[in-house]
Amino acid sequence: MLRILRQMYGKRLGTSEGEIGRVKDFYFNDQQWVIRYVIADTGSWLLGRLVLISPHAFGNFHQDGDCLLVNLTRQQIEASPLIASHKPVSRQYEAEYNRYYGWQPYWVGGGLWGAGGFPSPSIQPREQASRSHHHHNGGDPHLRSTEALSGYHILSGYHIQTNEGPIGRVTDFIIDDKSWAICDLIVETGQWVKGKEIAISPKQIERISYEECTVFVNTTKKAILEAPEYSLPRLGALTSGPST
Repeated sequence: MLRILRQMYGKRLGTSEGEIGRVKDFYFNDQQWVIRYVIADTGSWLLGRLVLISPHAFGNFHQDGDCLLVNLTRQQIEASPLIASHKPVSRQYEAEYNRYYGWQPYWVGGGLWGAGGFPSPSIQPREQASRSHHHHNGGDPHLRSTEALSGYHILSGYHIQTNEGPIGRVTDFIIDDKSWAICDLIVETGQWVKGKEIAISPKQIERISYEECTVFVNTTKKAILEAPEYSLPRLGALTSGPST
């Protein structure tokens, strides 16, 4: 089922032992266009500490009421490798993170999720007794924040640029809730067609300039302006319950 990412910001996260925090952001890979991590704000439980939660811990989007369920224990999350919220996530950190939970690295073996296959709720992470404090410098330039790209909090997403000039801005993402792949970016065409939002496939994206806050696409203004407006009711919402 397709899901609208914006509806997930602020959602409660929980385990069988109780609530662990809320969804703050997502990290996605801008080469394979797939969500790699949920960034969880643990609030008062861990004094506002941010933790990464892999889609492996969710499987499909199971929920209890308005709370998304994570297949981890509180002890596992509390003892997980620390992240620096002001620094990019490095491959060294990701390797340490995957070793800690006993998951296969997604960058080994090809495909969206490597040799281990796409996220599955049947995967059982290892229990760990101690927290690791290895340094992790040198961020992965292809691991990026969805919040930054869509301007979720500042209402100013990255600009969409064709070879003919600008045509709008990114406002949201549509993802597949089984593979966690980003199927489309939602783009508001702004001053060209007021209030119109369309879906642009990642296949239409040539590159992203993070310095210029711009997404460069390989399509024309005319093609974008003539594209049908995406229909919200056709997409899954988290309030609809677990996917089947």
